[in-house]
Amino acid sequence: MTREQLEHAIRAACDVVRDTELWIFGSQAILGVHPDAPASLRASIEVDVQPRNRPEAVDAIDGALGELSQFHQTYGFYVHGVPVETAVLPTGWESRVTAVHDDVTTAGCTGWCIELHDLAVSKLVAFREKDRDFVRTLLAERLITTGLLLERLAALSPAVGGADRLRRWVQATAEDLAGE
Repeated sequence: MTREQLEHAIRAACDVVRDTELWIFGSQAILGVHPDAPASLRASIEVDVQPRNRPEAVDAIDGALGELSQFHQTYGFYVHGVPVETAVLPTGWESRVTAVHDDVTTAGCTGWCIELHDLAVSKLVAFREKDRDFVRTLLAERLITTGLLLERLAALSPAVGGADRLRRWVQATAEDLAGE
């Protein structure tokens, strides 16, 4: 995915739900800060979003812009409307987002991309192989730091199980990368 595609997704999703702001919290949130991130981090053709001011309209996004929609067939990527609560994020994530906003490319709408350490935490909580690979690449490319990632893991709600396992994975991965 490209930054231009992300901006298109913001425009289209805001138009569908009649909102001017979106939370962007999937892997393509990386484009908010690093539009030229390594291709492996931009490989997804899906943008996960929720309308910020009209969260109840999230399902309308899938119907109009989701997988296998006319939008997907036309542009080669799709917009997945999903409640932001499906991502497990550290406390305070809302204050660390990056705005993607332009009067022309996003038609005055704003996509609020979650910060990369917060994104990495959500990926680690999911703990799928592709998510671990994503976080490993973030660490290898020095787009995130081990110390701050560990701090954000510590900021997870105690209700999130397995935080010790995730911290051990981060430490072991950082050691592996240091040895390369």
